Amino acid sequence: MSNSNKDWSSILTPEEYRVMREKGTERPFTGEYYIHNDNGIYKCKGCNQELFSSSSKFDAGCGWPSFDEEIEKGKIKEISDKTHGMVRTEIVCANCDTHLGHVFNDGPTNTGLRYCVNSISLDFEDK
Repeated sequence: MSNSNKDWSSILTPEEYRVMREKGTERPFTGEYYIHNDNGIYKCKGCNQELFSSSSKFDAGCGWPSFDEEIEKGKIKEISDKTHGMVRTEIVCANCDTHLGHVFNDGPTNTGLRYCVNSISLDFEDK
């Protein structure tokens, strides 16, 4: 699939497009996977690439699904984000550039990371 905006706008809902292609954010505590404890794999909604395992998910209390590591190095690309008067690290799918959310260095596990992800950017596959 091409990464052109025209292609994406024809297959995504307006809200999916706003978050996944225009780098928006879903409201906290509203996403489908915020409180979700099934075992399986979280995948990119844009291209179906595996991104996170349920074993890396934890409740950070921030209102979005949180993970402490990607399923495999290179599946997620990090981009400096200086919008909204902050300096953060945006995360996108390395395969299709779908905006996922941000990663922070304040995670409570051994990795020290907190991947804060929009549910709308994910699909889930039970294992």
